[in-house]
Formats: sequence, structure tokens, C-alpha cells
Amino acid sequence: MVFQIQRGLFSSEFADYYALLGMPLFSDGKDVRKSYLKIARRLHPDSAALNSSDKQFAEQLLSKLINPAWECLVQEKSKNEYDLVLRLKAKEAAGNPNSTEGLSSIAQALFDKSDAELEYRALVQSLTAKQFENLSQCEEVTAQISELNLVYLIKTEGNWTSGGGKPMKPMATPSPAASETSTAQPPINPYAARQSLADPYFNRAEIAFKRQNYPQAVLELRDALKLEPNNGRSHSLLGMVYLEQKQGTMARIHFDKALSLNASDAMALEGKQMLQKMTSKSSTVATAKGSTNAKDGGKSPGMFGGLFGKKK
Repeated sequence: MVFQIQRGLFSSEFADYYALLGMPLFSDGKDVRKSYLKIARRLHPDSAALNSSDKQFAEQLLSKLINPAWECLVQEKSKNEYDLVLRLKAKEAAGNPNSTEGLSSIAQALFDKSDAELEYRALVQSLTAKQFENLSQCEEVTAQISELNLVYLIKTEGNWTSGGGKPMKPMATPSPAASETSTAQPPINPYAARQSLADPYFNRAEIAFKRQNYPQAVLELRDALKLEPNNGRSHSLLGMVYLEQKQGTMARIHFDKALSLNASDAMALEGKQMLQKMTSKSSTVATAKGSTNAKDGGKSPGMFGGLFGKKK
């Protein structure tokens, strides 16, 4: 399945879970649950609203994108971490003059307003109503929602002012504890900070790899690399999967790619060392066999000769 968005928050290799669930940023847990259940019913394989050609796409969309978004936002701890990362993304985008280039007309209109919180909510709601009605258009609608989310973030959390106006008030006021956390700026979990579309695929591949289900791991990692061709850790893990399957050439290709992206990639470095040892061992065995054959006059009994060549 290829579901690739390069607009709004998605353009910075970030998974916009609120856009995927079709809801305004920082919505509470009750709204998250309500939105998820509505989408899950719509995308379920047994849904009467789906025709046969849409069922497979809907199933993959639900399991690989919607469910990870739900799992993150329904848990208070992971949601708080995700929301904090969103606020950091806003400050980063506000300082980048290229972050608002190529916006759709509705996102640009929202961006040009000095105070548009109510309009932001109304626009997201109108898009949500048709987000999964036609699955051929859900990618475009999700991208538009993410653009609105990006604009809203910049104008609220990024302290952006347009035409001398004041920034909009944030939709949700952080609790005192959250404010203290933001002020102290503790180290952010690198995985939480990334939250890319490839992450769910990588996580499933890692589990499959540990269970020695290598074909499943390969499928998940290939999907991850369709979304992010330069995802170094996916290349590293795919190299390890191929190494376990004795496919040295394929393993080397992915280890080399991972190291070209990050020369200190620990998994790729370890995999390359293992591959070199295996190659060296194979060369030693081949040399030893050659010496044995030479002593025997260059003749090898072979598989059948070994079984039936000796007379009793």
C-alpha cells in the first residue's frame, strides 16, 4: 500500500495523527475515541459501504495508519509526549520561511487571518465529513487537514503574527505541570520526536524479525521504504533480515545504504562485520575443499557418488 503525503505536517517526515483521524489539534481523549470508532466502522472489511475493490485498501489503511494514530492519541502519556513534539514543531516551522510555501487555497486563507480559531475548527470539521466517503480522495483530504493543522500551529504555538495582528490563542491551555515541563525542556524521546509514517511498519518488522518471520519482516520494511526511501534504520534492519536468510548481496546493499545515510549506524556496522566473517569463512571452506579435491586427483565423489560410489 502506498499512502504518501508530502504536505502540511507530513512534509517534515512527521506523522500527523490528528489529520489521519480527521480532528482538530489537541482534541481530548473522548473526541479521539469518537472519531476513531466512526472511521473504524467505515473502513472495516465487513462494511457495507465499501465495494470489493476498496476493501483491501481500507483494511491496510486501518491497520497501518489509523490504528497507530489511535494507539498514540488514546493513551494519556503518549498523547502528551506527541502534543509536546507538535508544539516544538510549531516553533521550528514558524522560524522557517519555506514552511508555508505551496499551501492550498483554504490553508492560505486561514493563514492570512489574524484570528481564525473558529474558522479553523469549522474547516477541519467540513473536511472530516468527507474524508473517508471516497477512498480515492482520502489522501488529498487528509493532506488538506494537515495543512490547516500546520497553519494553526504556526499561528498559535509559533507566535506568528500576520499583518500586525496578535497570535491566536492556543486551543488548549497546558496544565501547570505541562508548562513546567515545556520551560525546563527535558530531553525528548527520539522515537516520539520522529513519529514518521514509516515507524509503524518498522515496529511490526522488528517484531516479525525477533519471531524469525522473515518474509513478513521484508514486506513491512519494503512498505516503510516506499514511504521513506532514506529511512536508515529500515535499511539496517532489512539488511539483517537478508543476512539471516543467507542473502549476502541483498544484505550488503542495504547495509551500505544505511551507512551512507549515517556512518555510525550501529546495526549496519554490526551487520557488515557479520557479513565479512561469513564471507571469509565461506572462502576458507572453499579453499579447503579445493585442496582435498586436488589430493584426490581432482575428482569429487559428489552427492550420489558419496552414497553409492563405494563397493561393498
